[in-house]
Amino acid sequence: MRFVIFVIDGASNSATGNEMEAIDAFNNRLSAGNYLLLAAGIAEPGRATLIDNRAGAGIETQGSLFTAPEHYSGFWIISAESEEQAKAFAREGSAACNRKVELRPFLA
Repeated sequence: MRFVIFVIDGASNSATGNEMEAIDAFNNRLSAGNYLLLAAGIAEPGRATLIDNRAGAGIETQGSLFTAPEHYSGFWIISAESEEQAKAFAREGSAACNRKVELRPFLA
């Protein structure tokens, strides 16, 4: 089963001094077990471009579709043996990056 774990960020400045070390250790643990498929940080919503080219509309708008104060700042795409294992990884990821995370299963 594959899942995405989204890192939720905001203006709370929840970063800790050893955050990157904890994230690296978590990534290494996932990699060692062949659970990590991809991990990345993503730019803030102000650097997003919303594109709608349905029926050739050619519409481009700067910024994100979502306007909430919280936003996604990164993600892990993982392979897990069960939803319970994925939830356990999400809890570990949340602790490592000191942020809330959102877990979603892939549909296919």
